[in-house]
Amino acid sequence: MLIENVHLLDPGSGFDGICDIETEGEKIKSIRERSGEGSGITAVPGFVDGHVHFRDPGFPSKEDIITGAAAAAAGGYTSVICMANTKPPIDNTDTLRYVLEKGKTTPIHVYSAANVTVGMKGQQVTDMKALAKAGAVCFTDDGIPIRNESVLREAMKMAAELDMPILLHEEDPRYVRRPGFDVTAPREAEISLVSRDIGLAGETKARILIQHVSCKESVKLIREGLDEGIRVAAELTPHHMALTSDAVKKYGTLAKVNPPLRSEADRQALMSGAADGTLAMIATDHAPHTESEKSLPNDKAPSGMIGLETAFSIGLRELVGNGKVSLMKLIEMMTITPARFYGLDAGYIAEGGPADITLIDLRRRRKVTTFHSRSYNSPFKGESLPGTILKTICMGNVAYDIERDS
Repeated sequence: MLIENVHLLDPGSGFDGICDIETEGEKIKSIRERSGEGSGITAVPGFVDGHVHFRDPGFPSKEDIITGAAAAAAGGYTSVICMANTKPPIDNTDTLRYVLEKGKTTPIHVYSAANVTVGMKGQQVTDMKALAKAGAVCFTDDGIPIRNESVLREAMKMAAELDMPILLHEEDPRYVRRPGFDVTAPREAEISLVSRDIGLAGETKARILIQHVSCKESVKLIREGLDEGIRVAAELTPHHMALTSDAVKKYGTLAKVNPPLRSEADRQALMSGAADGTLAMIATDHAPHTESEKSLPNDKAPSGMIGLETAFSIGLRELVGNGKVSLMKLIEMMTITPARFYGLDAGYIAEGGPADITLIDLRRRRKVTTFHSRSYNSPFKGESLPGTILKTICMGNVAYDIERDS
């Protein structure tokens, strides 16, 4: 495949210029610089999402690995990591292999986390060595916080030995009266566990990631941990960068997420954290639910929203459009940074590297009307968003083409 006269932005090398990119098989054969203004199409490394829920096994009415991968490709993603709160959970090698084998039938790279604790019950650490050997790239009980400090300490020690990260959902149930809303799931639930777990990471030398950060105090704690040399990373979701708790009044349960949307001051702190590198990567927390589930009353509807197909546009609007980060920095947060954190051969464009490339028209807006996900629980439906994914190439093959797949 020959991709001609595109504006290549590659954060890994810092390259920013017009070029032709030629692929051969699953690799990039050559990159040739050109003069002139280019075609107007921007080429970037295929996006990498370290936090998606494809609901497979267990909840196919919401999503499965096939439809989830289609949504990812439509959003410009070539690599995703599935969370482990499936049914059954990914606390054993058989379920892990099921996810990985089914992932191989999709046109993108589908990786998987494994659970930290057996049954996600927080009482017994899984066989992390066996799960790592079977192909897990990280460990998490995402969806359920790990309350037992001694169990988490044991898991962190093993993760440090394996040099693999533990991803943490930080909402202490002792503070949460009703999940998904700022008033009934107060910030103290997050702050208390973020503080505890950064301390544990410093003690055990483990690598941890604080998932879907929502409040300004957490940003401060993570920044201080990084300054102390603790191996803590953090992710920023598109919905937490774009929305506040006021969105619940407008969108109802479509804006119900865990942890909840918070204040404008929190939103601004999150974007400042992205600007200074405290929140170094963007992750969608793509969480499909059916229309019937989201139509339930607030106290019964599940938390979560889909995000793969709108993430880049939201980042372009909120971070780049508001002068918080450069376009190159946004691409970095969505490619090379998560790839390096998870040890994936992804997120960069270089000769001999993987032919995983996303082509974008930055000048073209699109109205969000349909989704490739099986679910469409998104508050951004109906909005006109900047930046349009034209084509997603993975392993040298076209995984998504706007002209073909729309």
